[in-house]
Amino acid sequence: MPLTDGHYNGPLYRALNPVYAREPLSGVGAARYGGRFNPKGCAALYTALDPATALREANQVGDLQPTTLVSYRADLGPVFDSRDTEALAGQGMTPAGLADPGWRAAMLDGRKVPTQDLARSLIGAGYAGLLVRSFAPGTGDSSLNLVLWRWHAGDLTVVDDEDRLNRI
Repeated sequence: MPLTDGHYNGPLYRALNPVYAREPLSGVGAARYGGRFNPKGCAALYTALDPATALREANQVGDLQPTTLVSYRADLGPVFDSRDTEALAGQGMTPAGLADPGWRAAMLDGRKVPTQDLARSLIGAGYAGLLVRSFAPGTGDSSLNLVLWRWHAGDLTVVDDEDRLNRI
């Protein structure tokens, strides 16, 4: 596991809607719509530690849609590890709360979303991201995501040696 003392160093993967393929570092889609771990208006990159998890995350509903799989080299922190149940409890959250499938309905209804509150708290505490289990269908305990709220060109780079993304 490339997470050491709250610092992540290793590869990350993200399955993008091709609409955003030319801007794989923007986080604009997440900011526009909000997500489990980011309220509307807060940019985020939902990445995974393996390609299969990234694909499952991006295609959770219905048939597989066109997707652009992007790889990153990451060296960033601090990262909050949600697998640490004691630290998670210190944030007022539980593993069951992380997995709550009602977050989207609550967000759409304008109700409080506890996982977004967790994100706000972690962002306020200076965390760059959250390591968390994937809750997409077909994933298990070893399927991990790294949700990023803070990244810079030097700590997160797109692997695109042949500039393919600019040709889409």
